[in-house]
Amino acid sequence: MRREARAFWVREPGIGEIRPVALPEPGASDVLVRTVCSGVSRGTETLVFGGRVPPSQHAAMRAPFQEGDFPGPVKYGYLNVGLVEVGPPGLRGRTVFSLFPHQTAYVVPGAAVVPVPDGVPPARAVLAGTVETAVNALWDGAPLIGDRVAVVGGGMVGCCVARLLAGIPGVHVTLVDVDAGRGRVAEQLGADFAQPPGAPDGRDLVVHASATAAGLQLALDLVRPEGTVLELSWYGDTPVTLSLGETFHSRRLAIRASQVGSVSPARRASRTTRDRLALALDLLRDPAFDALLTGSSRFDDLPDVLPRLADGRLPALCHTIAYPDGEGPCSA
Repeated sequence: MRREARAFWVREPGIGEIRPVALPEPGASDVLVRTVCSGVSRGTETLVFGGRVPPSQHAAMRAPFQEGDFPGPVKYGYLNVGLVEVGPPGLRGRTVFSLFPHQTAYVVPGAAVVPVPDGVPPARAVLAGTVETAVNALWDGAPLIGDRVAVVGGGMVGCCVARLLAGIPGVHVTLVDVDAGRGRVAEQLGADFAQPPGAPDGRDLVVHASATAAGLQLALDLVRPEGTVLELSWYGDTPVTLSLGETFHSRRLAIRASQVGSVSPARRASRTTRDRLALALDLLRDPAFDALLTGSSRFDDLPDVLPRLADGRLPALCHTIAYPDGEGPCSA
């Protein structure tokens, strides 16, 4: 049995390193998972990497299997796909998703992993955590058949929301982003595309996911009177300034927060977080999500990759990490 593994840690803000890990002996209900592929969440993970988690949010922002504390040293991440090498018969040999950081192998309770459906490749499966966020957002936002919806911000979360919205009959969805290159991605997701100056207004619902004050202001400008802006962005320690002295009150607008840490109140009585994650994995049978997979690097290169993702030198939507013991490339 594997006794050691290697993990990526943020040693201090802006500096990462690979550290050895001693694996515990799996209990009767535990699984030993060999990681095949993990994904970097450019929004939250780059904020963590830069040491930008406000002290007031240190407890709220802890990942399920985080070690260490903000701002560092900390082992952080939550998009992991691997193969169960040791565990109960129903899980042994299965490809599974877990909310585990970037680590070559790990031991967790069997209940902490969810099998990846047949036909969903490992690289696409790392999107499960982001699609789960999008599922929760749609439960919160409750779009209706025929609605006109804008999604402001074409990152991982915004793109996943746009794809799910595009599957609702009669819904017209426009992905809005400052980067004209997101137009091709929007097309693959079944959405229209606009840059901010050309974005259509009068939207029944606007989902904001750009993590910028300008994006949130635009979302308020695009929603119809008495409409709602669903806020998915997390800003870390960045202040946000809005202009609320013009039409915000006369148009009776609302800003509602959505956060994946708990199941939406609309489904809390009938769905668990595990149900929600299993649904996200099932939705990933859709190959359109491959449009979000925009690059891959080796696990050993993570200390160099995270700084480049954080400062934009390495542009990406979902950047996947391939592991040395993986079976085949970490690709769609």
